[in-house]
Amino acid sequence: MEAKAQARFVRVTPTKARRVVDLVRGKNAQEAINVLTFAPQGASEQVLKVLNSAIANARQKADQASVAFDERLLVVSEAYVDEGPTMKRFRPRAQGRASRILKRTSHITLHVAQPERKDGGR
Repeated sequence: MEAKAQARFVRVTPTKARRVVDLVRGKNAQEAINVLTFAPQGASEQVLKVLNSAIANARQKADQASVAFDERLLVVSEAYVDEGPTMKRFRPRAQGRASRILKRTSHITLHVAQPERKDGGR
């Protein structure tokens, strides 16, 4: 059972969000929640919200398919951050000049899945 969640137009730069997403890629979902809860980066709060949403989506999919669901088996199979639109602002500078400020946004996507069992499901 695989599920995904996505947060779009998040007001954090993609490079900062990628640092946080790299911490949880490939980890068990519960371990990833623990890492994100105590991570000092500001983007970890947004990534934690997306992870909780992906887990809830997996639970909902399992309920609809009438499949047994165990949250402890979920693994963050895919995690990536794409760049969203950039808001352009201007800041006054000396001698009547202006400099551009780029306020970047991110699209954060996480996929959670239960790994395939090698023993045939026994």
